[in-house]
Amino acid sequence: MREHLATLVDDFRRHGRETAIVRHQGNRRRTTTYAELAQQAGRFAALLVERGIAPGDRVLIWAENSAEWVAAFFGCMLRGVLAVPLDVAGSADFAVRVAADTQAKLAVGDAVLLQQLPADLPKVLFEDWPQSLPAKEVAAISILGKDTPLQILFTSGTTGEPKGVVLTHGNVLASIGPIEQGAQPYMRWKRLIHPLRILHTLPLSHVFGQTMGLWIPPILTAEVHFESRLLAPRLMETIRRERISVLAAVPRVLALLKAHIEAERPGLSDQLEAAEGSRALFRWWRFRKLHRAFGLKFWAFVSGGGALAAPLEQFWNRLGFVLIQGYGMTETTALITLNHPFHVAQGTIGKPMPGREVKLSPEGEVLVRGASISAATWQGGKLHKRAGDWLSTGDLASKDEDGSLRFLGRKSEVIVTSAGVNIHPEDLEAAVEAQPGIAACAVVAVSTATGPEPCAVVACRGAGQGAAQAIEAANRTLAEVQKIRRWVLWPEPDLPRTSTGKVRRKAVADELDRIQKAAAAGHAGSFGASSDWLLALIAQISGETPRGIGDELRLSEDLLLDSLGRIQLAAAIERRIGIVAAEGALDRAQTLGELREIVAGNGPELSSTTMEISASTAATLPAAQVEAARRGGYLYSTWPWTRPVRWLRVAFVEAVMRPLVSLLAAPTVTGSETGPHSGIDGQAAQDLATTGPLLIVSNHVSSYDVPLIQFALAVHVRRHMAVAMSAEMLDAYRHFRNPERGASSGFYLPGRFIYWLLTGLFNAFPLSRLRDFQQAFTHAGRAMDRGYSVLVFPEGTRSATGELAHFRHGVGLLAKQCGAAVLPVAIKGIAELRTEGKSWFRSGQIELRVGQPIHFTTADTEVLITARLEAEVGKMLRD
Repeated sequence: MREHLATLVDDFRRHGRETAIVRHQGNRRRTTTYAELAQQAGRFAALLVERGIAPGDRVLIWAENSAEWVAAFFGCMLRGVLAVPLDVAGSADFAVRVAADTQAKLAVGDAVLLQQLPADLPKVLFEDWPQSLPAKEVAAISILGKDTPLQILFTSGTTGEPKGVVLTHGNVLASIGPIEQGAQPYMRWKRLIHPLRILHTLPLSHVFGQTMGLWIPPILTAEVHFESRLLAPRLMETIRRERISVLAAVPRVLALLKAHIEAERPGLSDQLEAAEGSRALFRWWRFRKLHRAFGLKFWAFVSGGGALAAPLEQFWNRLGFVLIQGYGMTETTALITLNHPFHVAQGTIGKPMPGREVKLSPEGEVLVRGASISAATWQGGKLHKRAGDWLSTGDLASKDEDGSLRFLGRKSEVIVTSAGVNIHPEDLEAAVEAQPGIAACAVVAVSTATGPEPCAVVACRGAGQGAAQAIEAANRTLAEVQKIRRWVLWPEPDLPRTSTGKVRRKAVADELDRIQKAAAAGHAGSFGASSDWLLALIAQISGETPRGIGDELRLSEDLLLDSLGRIQLAAAIERRIGIVAAEGALDRAQTLGELREIVAGNGPELSSTTMEISASTAATLPAAQVEAARRGGYLYSTWPWTRPVRWLRVAFVEAVMRPLVSLLAAPTVTGSETGPHSGIDGQAAQDLATTGPLLIVSNHVSSYDVPLIQFALAVHVRRHMAVAMSAEMLDAYRHFRNPERGASSGFYLPGRFIYWLLTGLFNAFPLSRLRDFQQAFTHAGRAMDRGYSVLVFPEGTRSATGELAHFRHGVGLLAKQCGAAVLPVAIKGIAELRTEGKSWFRSGQIELRVGQPIHFTTADTEVLITARLEAEVGKMLRD
């Protein structure tokens, strides 16, 4: 057994260059090695020493999961400082009260969250992490031991006095020690699957998230991939592309994946029934295509943070996946019981882990004691020792003959009806949520003339027409005393949830009680949520008042939703209900009714090879571009990133393109502030070293703009560039058509050759004005991950007169997703010479102006970013 948890930092240093953390943020992939993690933790510990923060003091951590979060936590640990993690989904009011109650000496985290804390509380932003930390490191203090307090986890809601659970080094060691010892017999096989990769979808401010993100990975030298967008297609793509072995998630995420797979594979239910009872190897072979969709290295789900419904567990087990379920709570340092990964007892939450004593009270409540149980809480500005050895969990369970526990529900949520029958809401909810079209269900008690009775609050995808049929179908599977006789439809597509995916049952019950009291008083009661959430969401994105109501409203003409707005709408729907519509479906929806059917998952069949474009949009574009956009199917190639093509491209840029530009155009290059070339050679070089590749934006005046811009950039940028070009133009060349001559140009023999030259020699990728923005943005992010700066022309068209057109808001969205510094460039002189009828050949009037890199924060909106970039390029053109 380890003496204290700071020994894990020593393991970090031994693991060295092994990848520790991969953060998937926006369209980027950011990696941190174990050695870098240890260094950052040591530097943050040095910062604590510099600021006079002593052992026993408290430091708030409020941020999304990241390497900086982990380093800050371990840095606090090294100095004996108590970390106080805050939930990113928590309210600012609650965070302020926690900061005051703990008398925090410092807050670290994301800028968008920390700005909500009091101004007099010292802060260190993760965005400023490289510059904020001292260069030196400090080691762990000598007083660390099993009884040393480690952190305070606040589990209360937004009302009442905050109450935190204090966990010590010994609590965590007692929790993970049996796992570390139990893994030893299997470590000799680890090299066969090394590196073990864990896709982590849980907040690090919760103990289950910490178990899978902080404690287990260094024991197994595993990679942790942090993912915050809980969308089934994105998760499956990440699992396959990153060769993930284990997904750590709450039951809701497993339910979203199940719903997505069933929608993509009609008839799967019949196949599962046919495979019931067969051996695991046979089930794996029968569903090998599905396993291939996840990637052949993926084999297990680890579920925690809530009870796993039996149908959901059976679904994944029948497909041939290993499903490991644990049970615990904050006060028990996460784990009380755990299913053995290779000896899973279906329908149970596992056997008690070593070092924990578990018994059931006469009422069936789980009681537990042991070294992992917290012995203190924090409230009212001080520690309070917990009385008694046994902890009452508040959970009800039964015990099998082999000692495995079966979760029955929360003691406080059992509904005792007027007939004296005990109703467990979880049983009714599982029956309703198993029905098609049901997003969520919460069964709460309502007051009646005879006493409390259960009422199901149901959230449906779409308009909810199938709610009554879902209740009837659920009742056919329930016992007579369990049948649902009262139900209401929630107006939103999902019930309110916590950051771990649990339904906020009290919030639902309070809202239902409010409506019931209003009705009793003779007032018209209704839910506080929007009566038409989809229409309200569109209005919020477009910023326009809807021109009427009704499903016949046209998305473009009546609701004023443009192409970028559709992308923002798709992202908002994904965040709200956790589903992704079929590829291109939202692009093709023309009316609010069609969109509602697509969101409900039962929309009419729409062709995947054509796209309807509004007349107003089509009128502004050449016919060839409209035709290409309707055809779709743009190709995002990665062969230009291969080593031979990179060598060829560098040779072309340096030996052919730059000499030709110098000979033919003889442009002058100036920095916007500090003289020739210094704009890119100075500050941009520093930005590349600290934040990685740049996003480069420029005005667009000719077909020679890309060579001109590359001529102006420093060697370390121009040799590593990717260029966003017109998707319609590249698509036309790829299909042997000449985009300059329109749709009726016929067969154009050099087309494919030109496509290869543009893609290979300029590392060009398609960016459409009409559709597939997100695919292009994803490709741009992958290019940046490979070290390429990305050049885009935000106007979306060439300016014949040189007058700067308005930037499209997509550049703001791209900048936010990339999280990179943006370098503005201005091309001046070509359009002016063209207007005067003069030749630009060695005219000496072409000027390339390179600005200073601009940094944006996560709080900056897409509109603000776009306006700032447009203003900056416009200023460079005018000066």
